[in-house]
Amino acid sequence: MAVDELELDLPPAFDLEQKVRIRKLIRNDGTFPGKEIGETLAKKGDIGYIVGIGTYLQSFYIYSVHFIETNFVVGCRKRELEATE
Repeated sequence: MAVDELELDLPPAFDLEQKVRIRKLIRNDGTFPGKEIGETLAKKGDIGYIVGIGTYLQSFYIYSVHFIETNFVVGCRKRELEATE
C-alpha cells in the first residue's frame, strides 16, 4: 500500500466471523478495561474470530477479534492479523 493511500479506500481485509491468527504479541495499551497497561491480551499464534469491523482516525480498519480461550475481544490492526484456513 502506498504511503499516501488510505486503508479505508479499500474494502476490509477480513470478513465478519472469519477465523484469524495473531501475528505478534498484543498488550493492553490502556484501552482494555479491567487489565493493567502492558498486560498481555493475546499471544502470537492465538486464534480468534472477527466479531466487528470499525475504523480509527478515518485512516484504517480496526478488527474486533474474539479470542475463545480467554473470552477477550481485542481491537487489532490488519498488520497484526493473518487469515487461517
